[in-house]
Amino acid sequence: MDRPEPDRRLLGIAMRAGSATAFAGMSALLKGASVHGVATPEMIFYRNAWALIVVAIWISFGPGWAAVKTRAPLAHLTRSSIGLTSMLLTFGALALLPLGEATTLTYAAPIVATLLSGLILSERIGPRRWGAVAVGFVGVLLVARPGDGITMIGLVVGIAAAFGQSAVMITVRQISRTEHTAAIVFWFTIFSLIAGIALLPFFGHTHDALTYAMLAGAGLLGGFGQLTMTSSLRFAPVSVVVPLDYLQIVWGIAIGWLVFLSPPTWLMLAGAALIAASGIYTAYREHARGRIPAEAGAMPESS
Repeated sequence: MDRPEPDRRLLGIAMRAGSATAFAGMSALLKGASVHGVATPEMIFYRNAWALIVVAIWISFGPGWAAVKTRAPLAHLTRSSIGLTSMLLTFGALALLPLGEATTLTYAAPIVATLLSGLILSERIGPRRWGAVAVGFVGVLLVARPGDGITMIGLVVGIAAAFGQSAVMITVRQISRTEHTAAIVFWFTIFSLIAGIALLPFFGHTHDALTYAMLAGAGLLGGFGQLTMTSSLRFAPVSVVVPLDYLQIVWGIAIGWLVFLSPPTWLMLAGAALIAASGIYTAYREHARGRIPAEAGAMPESS
């Protein structure tokens, strides 16, 4: 017998909060690994190698392996290539920027995706969503200020990561019309893992046990975050759970302050609030108009 609707929504909310927390933990561990000398291409390998364990368990006990079959291998290749580039930029931003700023800039992706969908796909964007885009970019300007440990190269990589994430959102939106979520997640993980294996001989180094533990933890948390993010939509609608995605910004700022001793400024906090408000509204409007697949939400997909 199904549980009452309020209980199901609470479970969906708990899962989405758990996914935001898992992704924040993953980002913090990767930031720590970068401090210990781990290169970004190494992060790609370990993140996907350990995440594949979680993804495989989810497919085995969830949709089943038949769901990963595809009739559009070239579409997955294109989507995975864009996703891998986005992941490299995202992890590069974590290495180059304070954790709070890197996390916050990544969440500009839904705003950029709205802009690109209008410019590239010729989708109609109403005045309210244009207003949300404008508010979001004001937030980006407040966050993206050189100084206090923020370098220009770090800002460039962070903003490029937001554009990469937005491109991922658009490609996932297109491919999800014909492909199962399990196929999208599985083939992206496999593609990224193969790329990581190819890069490892050039960028890989021997690390101590603590660093390997951080990399393993980051991969497992990334896979768990992907799983709980997707599963949350089985119990609660997008409009209910998407705001919880932005807990990752809160966690990123808090961990950056307490662990990496990088306190936020008032301008940074104001910018983060504007980006979150803009992203929540944008995701709500996109889903209401049927343009965001339920599995996508607002969480950066290549986290």
